[in-house]
Amino acid sequence: MDRHERLNTLLEMIGEQGRVEVDQAAAKLNVSPATIRRDLDHLAGRQLLTRARGGAVAGNVAYNLPGRNHADRHAVEKRRIAEAAARLVNRGMVIGFNGGTTTTEVSRAIASRPDFNDRGSSPALTVVTNAVNIAHELTVRQSIRLVSTGGVARPQSFELTGHLAGMVLEEVSLDLAFIGVDAVDPLRGAYAHHESEAAINKLLAHRAKKVVVVTDSSKLGAYAFARICPTLDIDLLITDSAAEPSLVSAFELEGVRVTLV
Repeated sequence: MDRHERLNTLLEMIGEQGRVEVDQAAAKLNVSPATIRRDLDHLAGRQLLTRARGGAVAGNVAYNLPGRNHADRHAVEKRRIAEAAARLVNRGMVIGFNGGTTTTEVSRAIASRPDFNDRGSSPALTVVTNAVNIAHELTVRQSIRLVSTGGVARPQSFELTGHLAGMVLEEVSLDLAFIGVDAVDPLRGAYAHHESEAAINKLLAHRAKKVVVVTDSSKLGAYAFARICPTLDIDLLITDSAAEPSLVSAFELEGVRVTLV
């Protein structure tokens, strides 16, 4: 485990427990207590936690971020979903991503394809996203043209929302939009917990020729507060093989193609 992974793991621990002990963290990460103390001092210097006797406590920071808190929840399923989603992308496409752990995995799977990493005379892909973590990871890929929306950042999801984000999306067209959701139901459609995220995700989906919802099966048939789009707007649902057959059939009856991985 390198230092970057170790720092993220420490933030996951403090996000889940509210406190981390030096000795506990050293044993879990198989490093010396001195290394953990240096890591905690580094994170405290960035105002990401508060040092305390024997360890550290949570600071005034949202720890429920993509790739940190609960990063391993359904991780295997999300990687399979990402691999299936990546196969839909062809060179020269314009694709869009909203925020979330599943769409982050999809962006990584696409960016790691060898055929999208040669530096030709034109970009292999154009990516449009309102997720600052996805933009951060893709900006170093010189073969990918990256368009990031403006907007107000939500620390819980890394998504940029609001009028400024909408202004950018109103001016672009997408071949594919990969949409991560908090819930998706055959009759009600795709949903997010927060209305500002749902509004931008709705616009992202509206600007695409094809809408692909990517989510693990735990989100199927679930409820969330704000609707992203009706089921009619979803072209393809990629989920894992643990999905209930009755729900899969219900989506297909509504005209949604379902891929199980």
